[in-house]
Amino acid sequence: MKRTCKLSLSFLCFLICFLLSMSGIRARDEALAADIAPKILRFHVLANSDSAKDQALKLRVKDLLLEKIRDGAASGQIAGKEELKAYILSESSTLEAAAEDFIHSFGYDYGVHVGIETCRFPVRTYGDMTFPAGMYEAVRVTIGNGAGHNFWCVLYPSLCYTDSIHASMPEGSKETLKSLIPEDDFQALLKARPACFLKSTSPAVTGEDTSHTAITSVANPDNTDKTASKKSEQGTSSLPTVKVRFRIAELFSAHPQLTD
Repeated sequence: MKRTCKLSLSFLCFLICFLLSMSGIRARDEALAADIAPKILRFHVLANSDSAKDQALKLRVKDLLLEKIRDGAASGQIAGKEELKAYILSESSTLEAAAEDFIHSFGYDYGVHVGIETCRFPVRTYGDMTFPAGMYEAVRVTIGNGAGHNFWCVLYPSLCYTDSIHASMPEGSKETLKSLIPEDDFQALLKARPACFLKSTSPAVTGEDTSHTAITSVANPDNTDKTASKKSEQGTSSLPTVKVRFRIAELFSAHPQLTD
């Protein structure tokens, strides 16, 4: 009986330490997010639904809008976050019309809304940089019902992949970010997340999609949904979850002598 009590107390102490540790890490990450959020602008695209074709369409619309925004910002010599926000708001109708025309060319009649909102983002890794969960301003693109899985990225400074295969980030954008935030915050973004926070550091978790099959399936609607669905899920995973199981009861049942 004494051994049972000691074992239970040990597990209880471990649980308390674990919860305190998680609380401290969460508070640290929330403070980091609050520090860097005013300096960056996220990019968020919501698909019409979770069907393979809608998810593939989302990725093509994402590419179209990112290209138009970057080209427009470059031609207008837009350098800062506030200038970029002002440009996007002034051109929102043009961007919406371009996206809707693009979608209609594939035989869909979905509407598109482009706006700027403050949204809660989960922890996300882009190459060697991990952004903590928190509230960020974002260019939010809603396709149709906006009921499908999302695409996340950092629009300013542009930290979307330039090389999807190797998950490399634009060095110039990293230097821009480094100049915008304190050195300690920048180094904190470079530190790897503990394994318990992320299932993987692959593009599947970061919100980036590297699936050529999923993208091309829109132009080839006869492709099987099975393959396209599997691929499209890679860039549209829901929030990472952490599952911790304490099996005190199972341990006791597996070792009856501990309860004697």
